[in-house]
Amino acid sequence: MRKSAIFMTGLGLGLAALSGALAPAAAESAMEFYKGKRIYLKIGSQTGGGYDTIGRAIARFMDKHIPGEPKIIVQNIPGGGSLRMMNQIYNTGKKDGSEFGLGSSGMPTTPLLNPKAAKYDPQKLLWIGSPTKIVEILMVSDKSPVQTLDGIYKTQLVIGASSPGSATLDFPYITNAISGTKFKIVAGYKGAGGVALAMQRGEVFGIAGFALASLNSSRWKTMADKGEVKVLAQFGFKPSKRIPNVPLFKLPTNDADMQIIRILYSRMDYGRPFFAVPGVPADRLDALRTAFAKTMTDKGFLAQAKKLQLYIDPATPEELAALTTQLYSTPKPVIERLINLTDRMRKENRKKKRKKKKTTQ
Repeated sequence: MRKSAIFMTGLGLGLAALSGALAPAAAESAMEFYKGKRIYLKIGSQTGGGYDTIGRAIARFMDKHIPGEPKIIVQNIPGGGSLRMMNQIYNTGKKDGSEFGLGSSGMPTTPLLNPKAAKYDPQKLLWIGSPTKIVEILMVSDKSPVQTLDGIYKTQLVIGASSPGSATLDFPYITNAISGTKFKIVAGYKGAGGVALAMQRGEVFGIAGFALASLNSSRWKTMADKGEVKVLAQFGFKPSKRIPNVPLFKLPTNDADMQIIRILYSRMDYGRPFFAVPGVPADRLDALRTAFAKTMTDKGFLAQAKKLQLYIDPATPEELAALTTQLYSTPKPVIERLINLTDRMRKENRKKKRKKKKTTQ
């Protein structure tokens, strides 16, 4: 599906949702509210990773673009691919504009696939924007028995992952089921950093559903510079301009499987999504959105992004709303099939955890 189709389908409904979920403007102006305050950016991932790096970089420059120039304090709330943070901020967070979030790219799909665990509605989120789209890749170590894309369909490759809901588990698991790859997934590591350490110890030989931008974090960059890891393949419908010569995983040849892949790959368009929760006064939400947009063109921020090797390709609140509308218009049989796949994944993950716990007792 073309990007324009994803974003334009249902755009009117998306914009209606954007306006309909807002609270009226408060009697106190946005400048009066924010002046001298501390406000909080809650990031649903570990410190030091790709989400944390770009979130902190934005926080450094965004506050000066908010009326009243409040101080932005970053708080990391990792767990469950942003699930812990999302449930917390959506249900018990402040709705006055003093908190906003940065969720994982998979955060918008979690309530579709795991409604019992996800206690939030992405259709009601007040999108602020995303600084970039994600390129998900497969990284392998120099000790990997698989060193070509074709080899992944013939030879078992042991890879590390975090938890269900994270791209590092969802992407390879669903690719196994749909496309016939032979990933053996060892889950439970603490983010991509934990997988990097496991690769250095020789416990696993790769990581799939890994964001290309995270390759610039210190540990991964050091490993890449030493030739210990390399990018073997990329997920997507067409090669990214950033790595045009890296081969794509095979796409399904039937429509039923392709619809599953479209849902999975939608995460790459969400990128690093910033949002506020329903109930934030309209003028304060507008202040946050405007400040975010100005930060994306701020010379200081862009210089910092270049230094950190962060790729900036922003998505607007309207684009994220339209993408969400499209996502939640997926036919029910497709969603049910994907739920069955992810339920099986979670059950297998719990079984492995219990088995591991028994062997260590």
